[in-house]
Formats: sequence, C-alpha cells, structure tokens
Amino acid sequence: MISVLNLSKQFVTHIIFDNVTFNLNSRERVGLVGKNGHGKTTLFRLLTGQEQYDEGTIKIPKDYRIGYLNQHIHFTRPTVLEEGCCGLPESQKEDDWKVKKILSGLGFLESDFHRKPSEFSGGYQIRLNLAKVLVSEPNLLLLDEPTNFLDIVSIRWLTNFLNSWRNEVFVISHDRGFMDNVTTHIIGIHRSKVKKIKGSTEDYYDRIAKEDEIHEKRRLNDEKKRKQAEQFINSFRAKARHASLVQSRIKTLEKQQRIKKLEKIPTFSFSFNSAPFQAKYVQEARNIAFSYNGDPPYLFNQLGFAVENRDRICIVGQNGKGKTTLLRLLAMKLLPLEGEIKNHPQAKIGFYEQANTASLNNKLTVEEEISLNNSNIDRKRIRDICGAMMFSGDNALKKIKVLSGGEKCRVLLGKILVTPSNLLLLDEPTHHLDMQSCEAMIDAINTFEGAVIMVTHNEYVLHRIANKLIVFQHDRVFPFQGKYSQFLEQVGWEDEESITFGKKSPKRRGKSVKAINRKDTRKVRAEFITRRSKTLTPYKKKIEKLEKDIEKMEQQLNNDNESLIKASQEQDRNTITTLSRSVKQTQASIDTLYKQLEETTGKYEQEKLVFEQEESSL
Repeated sequence: MISVLNLSKQFVTHIIFDNVTFNLNSRERVGLVGKNGHGKTTLFRLLTGQEQYDEGTIKIPKDYRIGYLNQHIHFTRPTVLEEGCCGLPESQKEDDWKVKKILSGLGFLESDFHRKPSEFSGGYQIRLNLAKVLVSEPNLLLLDEPTNFLDIVSIRWLTNFLNSWRNEVFVISHDRGFMDNVTTHIIGIHRSKVKKIKGSTEDYYDRIAKEDEIHEKRRLNDEKKRKQAEQFINSFRAKARHASLVQSRIKTLEKQQRIKKLEKIPTFSFSFNSAPFQAKYVQEARNIAFSYNGDPPYLFNQLGFAVENRDRICIVGQNGKGKTTLLRLLAMKLLPLEGEIKNHPQAKIGFYEQANTASLNNKLTVEEEISLNNSNIDRKRIRDICGAMMFSGDNALKKIKVLSGGEKCRVLLGKILVTPSNLLLLDEPTHHLDMQSCEAMIDAINTFEGAVIMVTHNEYVLHRIANKLIVFQHDRVFPFQGKYSQFLEQVGWEDEESITFGKKSPKRRGKSVKAINRKDTRKVRAEFITRRSKTLTPYKKKIEKLEKDIEKMEQQLNNDNESLIKASQEQDRNTITTLSRSVKQTQASIDTLYKQLEETTGKYEQEKLVFEQEESSL
C-alpha cells in the first residue's frame, strides 16, 4: 500500500496540492482525473521521486517496485525485441516470448522485432516504452496517457491486458471509456484537493458537482445570516436596552468563519458555426482509390459513400492504414488516383488537422493567428473564440512560439470557428483535451447543424457520436451503416479473436470486457430494478423533503427579520425579544437541515454507486 499524507506542492505562487491525503491499497485499480495543468503528471512524478514535494509524506513499502510509462525516449539496444527485453525482470531475461506477445498486442508486426527502434515514429517508440513497462511486472503500474498513440484495436488489447493484471494500476487518461473499463476507483484533483471514490468517472463528477452545489447553498445561507445580523446590529446599536443582544451578535459574527465563494474554474466551452444547407447530400465519394506512389497496393480502392446533411461519420481502424489520408482527400488537400469526390455547390468545409501545427506562424499572437481566416470578423468575436479555446484575457496575446503542442491544437480548432461550415472534417479532435473538455467537444459536435466526418480511436466518443462508420480493417476499407455498438455486435474487430490472458477467454466479437458472461435475463433485471427502487426511493424522498423544509425555514427567517426591523422602528421591546429568540432558533434549525441534507446526499450517492456497479455486471 502507498500512503500519501498531508501532501503540499506549489510552483512559485501556483498551488498544485494543498494538504492532500489518500491511500493506494493492494490490488486497487485507480484512475486519476482532473483538468489539464491541475497536477496529474506532477503527482506521478512525486510518487516516483522525479519531483520533490514541499510538505507532507509519501510512504512506499520496502522493495515495492513502480513501473512508470515515461514519454521520454531513450533506447540502448539495436533492435525492438532486445530493447523490449530490457524491461524483463532479471529472473526472466530469456523469456522473450512475453515481450513478443505484448509487442504484437501493441501493433508491432513480427517483421518489426529485428528493426532499429529509431526507425519507428514517435508514437511507436512510446509503444515500445509501454511494452518495457508492462513486461517488467512491477507492483504498481503508473500509466500516463497510455492510449495517446494507440489505435482502437491496441486500446482494446491494452484494456484486456490491464483487466488481467494482478497488482495495482494508477492511470491517467482522457479516454473516459478506457478508464472506466480498467479502474475500480477514481482519484480526482479538484481545487488543489484530492478526492478518492469507489466507482466510475461519472460517479466522481456527479459527486463533486453535488458538493459544489451544497457548498454554494451554504455560502448563500451564511451570507444571508451575516447580512441579517449586521442589519440587527445597525438597527439596535444606539439603543442601550438592547446592548447585550447587539454585543452577542457582534461576537457571533467575529467567531463565525466566512464561507468563501468557490473560484470559477475555466472550462472549454464552444459551438461550431453552422452555415445554412438545405440539400440532402453535402458530399459524395465515388469509387475512389489512392496510394502515395501512384501504384498498387492502394490504401483504399473502389471506396464509395455519400455524406448526408446531419451525418456523424467516424473513421476507425488501426494506425498507418490511411484514415488521415482519407480525411485529407475529403478536404481536397489530396486528389484521388481513381474515382472522384463531389461536393455540393453550397458545401463549406471546416478541416481540423491536428498534425498541422507547423502551419501556424510563430511570430503571431493567438488572436492574430485565429483572425487570419477571416479579415472581416470583428475583434470582439475573435476574443470570444480565443476565450472559448481557453485563451482568455492576456493569454490571447501570447505568441504562437511559446505555446505547448496541446495549446497549438486549440488554436487550430479556433481557426475553424471563425468561418461558418456545414461539413466538419476532424482528425482526432479530442486528442489533447482533458476529460471535461472532451465532453464539451462531444456536445459541440452533437449540436452542430451540419455533417461531421471524424477520425477517432476513443470508443466513448464513438458510442456518443457515430451514426455511420468507415472501417479500416486489415486490407479492407468499407462503410458501415449503423452505430458503433451495432458494428461490434455484427462485425467486430478480427484481431481480438485470438487475445487471451491466463485462462482461455470465450470467443466474442468486439464486446466490452465487462460485457462477457452478462446475465441479461428479464427476471434478474426486474428483481434488480425493484430492489434498487426500494433502497434509493426513501433517500430521494428525504432529500426532496429536506430541500423543501430548508426553503420554508428560510422564508420564515426572512419574514421574522422583516418583522424585527419593523418592531425596532416602533420600539416594541416585547416583540423584539420574541422575534430575536425565534430568529436564533430558526437559523439553528436551518443549519441542522443543511447538515442532514449533506449526510443524506452522501449516503444516497454511495448506495447509488453500489447499484450501478451491480448493474454493470448484469
């Protein structure tokens, strides 16, 4: 078990962690979430000793080994296989079959095993690093964005692998579906604090939203109490016979700690600008073929499909097969060798190409770069778009040359928003976004009034968006008329048929690991729903009653305070005494009700989580 106690860390004046405490227990599989820049990678580096903390302690058992997926590339062996074998424990140095198995799962071909690591792209070099970590069999796997350079088949392979892992896992990932499939607990970094819950990412975000809501209600109630106390003090300060009451209120205010308003956290929020389009079809590909050298074998051949006005088409498959190339053809950046691509005369295309950050002018500011796409747009609109891309205020005046890779991708995305479009072509638009920003992207795509064609490896995004697919699988490229869940049921990923870890896995076609052996009978389902309703309904009713009681008591408090002011003006001493006592009792009742609401909400969320976990296994 790893124990983190009262940990604090800050860079200059920026507080990363403020007195945080949590444990990582035996066999736990934990996902780490939080907005970009809030300290996820910093926490991993603190656990491995690569960063030093300011205060607190991190207790790691003796001889406890941590395997950390590092994005830094440093290879010392002449071949991929030999480099992979460097990760094997000393007692298993001859077991190169384990390395071959993992390299194959991560997308390396057998012919790649004897090539130099330097011959591969940066993405495949990171995969080699990941293979070295996986074969090292540490007590704890620390995986920082392990899916970033994996295609959809390799992500599904890694999901299976991690679900068979017998030790601890601590993973950072923007891929919500992947994280929920491989973890049992979530640790979230929120407002420089850390919260750990048992459950999914949805459970975690629901919890912090509810806690923020309760905090704000308590703060408003606190402000109301202060205002009422100050009104009472000002009204009766000059009256000698009320001196004791006034002094009591003053002392109460001095002792009472003010509840601070929660700082607003910047969020990625935007919408695409839809250009009018009345026709049914915006684009059509007719029997297109393409290869870079102009000769067979083609990346795709005789490929045809039509794009309807509100289509959400996702291009899926292994890396290196031609997905981005197809997108560039549809954007008219390349021409097909055979066939043709026809656009409707009213088609207006917005093309987001994440690998195209080199096209940005390093000498320009963010604001200037975004405005290049439309010289007629006013500065306020440009600033609004900068703000939506999280470059608010003076950040919009940053030079492109000082931006990180993720920030440059946000600038590219901002450029699309400058001009109206009715066909969006998006190449992995969620790649550099944190989990909450991914949700904003999904919402923006779903509300866009035109058509969207998108390359993605994120299965959570696929389930939320796609109504059609273009599938790259081995040497085939074909359209699929249906949702991603239908594709998994009807076709599936062929490479998964042979995947087994330990005991033999049942044959399946694309179903989630957690869907295997699901007891989906009507009887079991009906019993579960009845039991869940009987357990949760009383909590729901109590929460509703508490909220109504609080509202009623706050109204009574309001009325009493108004009457108290009126009585003071009329110098009605008996009424003042009676109302002062009533105000104090009512306020105490409101405080008690808020405490009960917080406790009941917590119990409700815990019970709800237990049922959601049980439901996932049905």
